[in-house]
Amino acid sequence: MTFQVIVEPENGQFVTYVPALEFASTYGSTREQALQRTQELIAGYLEVAAKEGLRVELPVGDRKAELIEIAIPA
Repeated sequence: MTFQVIVEPENGQFVTYVPALEFASTYGSTREQALQRTQELIAGYLEVAAKEGLRVELPVGDRKAELIEIAIPA
């Protein structure tokens, strides 16, 4: 799956937002750490959504975003 991820430097850290997941957010002291945490955030969100029977929409955002791909174990 591919998700839009907005990465913004903020106060010496990197903050990420995932628009498709109600702008779920996390951060890291490095860009790489923030993206790793974002992958974990997305995986956890999808796991809970599946357990709850919630559908996750993947809208096209209008903000400049970075696309990342993550593998979610079945």
